[in-house]
Amino acid sequence: MASWNALSPSIVEYFEGEDFYRCGYCKNESGSRSNGMWAHSLTVQDYQDLIDRGWRRSGKYVYKPVMNQTCCPQYTIRCRPLQFQPSKSHKKVLKKMLKFLAKGEISKGNCGDEPMDSTVEDAVAGDFALINKLDIKCDLKTLSDDLKESLENEEMKKEKNSKKEESNESIHSQAIEEKLGSGEPSHSIKVHTVPKPGKGADLSKPPCRKAKEIRKERKRLKLMQQNPAGEHEGFQAQGQPPSLFPPKAKSNQPKSLEDLIFESLPENASHKLEVRLVPVSFEDPEFKSSFSQSFSLYVKYQMAIHQDPPDECGKTEFTRFLCSSPLEAEYPPNGPECGYGSFHQQYWLDGKIIAVGVIDILPYCVSSVYLYYDPDYSFLSLGVYSALREIAFTRQLQEKTSQLCYYYMGFYIHSCPKMKYKGQYRPSDLLCPETYVWIPIEQCLPSLENSKYCRFNQDPEAVDEGRSKEPDRLQVFHKKAIMPYGVYKKSQKDPSEEAAVLQYASLVGQACAERMLLFRS
Repeated sequence: MASWNALSPSIVEYFEGEDFYRCGYCKNESGSRSNGMWAHSLTVQDYQDLIDRGWRRSGKYVYKPVMNQTCCPQYTIRCRPLQFQPSKSHKKVLKKMLKFLAKGEISKGNCGDEPMDSTVEDAVAGDFALINKLDIKCDLKTLSDDLKESLENEEMKKEKNSKKEESNESIHSQAIEEKLGSGEPSHSIKVHTVPKPGKGADLSKPPCRKAKEIRKERKRLKLMQQNPAGEHEGFQAQGQPPSLFPPKAKSNQPKSLEDLIFESLPENASHKLEVRLVPVSFEDPEFKSSFSQSFSLYVKYQMAIHQDPPDECGKTEFTRFLCSSPLEAEYPPNGPECGYGSFHQQYWLDGKIIAVGVIDILPYCVSSVYLYYDPDYSFLSLGVYSALREIAFTRQLQEKTSQLCYYYMGFYIHSCPKMKYKGQYRPSDLLCPETYVWIPIEQCLPSLENSKYCRFNQDPEAVDEGRSKEPDRLQVFHKKAIMPYGVYKKSQKDPSEEAAVLQYASLVGQACAERMLLFRS
């Protein structure tokens, strides 16, 4: 039987075989091919490991393209924010926003925008009917009761050995019962509280920096440039991390991303922009209070930008696609103040939401899920602007949590011109679809020019180090019991069952196969 750590395990239901869908990129009616599973719950570490193997979530449905067979191969792409420098086009977008906020100026140039993941790529080509179908495929109440009984039996066996172990099992039984019984991740058993907006969640200002401090620093910098031999005392803002705001010793040194985003505005500015980080949870008061406005914005966006009919962008679809997450909120002491999990990054302009970036904060990255915005503000290039804000946000989180240093942008599709823009956020890496190592995008592009599908790792002898090596150690939940696959397979006579489980193990890798519970009916 399984041994339990302090955190409840991930629970997934794998759908064997490959599914064919209409491709949202080349419009091939059945060319998009992927493997998928329904995640009843996921720890942030498990999901981090899954996306590092090419998986991606849409609501609670987690899928992985069959890279060498799908019509438009989708390569996981990540940006390295600590080394990121905005391009000329990025700077134009940031300056355009500043001019609009300061003076109300509206750019007369091209209003075209390419927001991060705006093409519903993460909804498996927009097939909401698929997600609705999968949502009722498993009887959650029965699964909850069975798992509860299994854990209780396990507790009784361990009762004679250790009271401490008994206490831990009781906690996990309650956690999994709530998690499966509701169909939503359970937050009620957590003792931690999410920071309120303005206390670690207000992203409108740089960390530990006020506009007054920035103005003072710029004045000091100007004096230093006029007097190079002057004292360096007070040159850098007190307590300011050097990695985010390096001192400018030369006037021709390019401005940092934060300088461009957080440039001070006049007191009589025409508009006020505030960015709020809100946890995706109906138990969070701010998420609940802004839900109606956020949903209305989503409908407006889907109908105007993607020409969706009203019946395809209802409240049910919105909730399952962008508000229902399998990720368990976690608040480790060495993690970011906001914790790990799923969030909505809301952009409030003069008291009204004009854009929402859906993101996951994971142990090693901020992962962009989706963006929807008010089409009336397309002239602000909100897709590019929000991506730059999310890169800056990742840099901010990295100041406290050093290993959280990547920004995942979803999938890069070289064969789709509209999706190649993600390669403009440099430096960035693409995930090798065979060995699951990261390769700088510059090294990948020549190969992609010659072939849609490529193995980026040039070492012919390199293999997938995280591959499934001991499938018998895979954890299965079956008939009210948790057991290793080695035990489970002895009672199975259907050869297709073994093929399905081994396929699952090969796709998720050894580490996740041993940690996650695979539900089998």
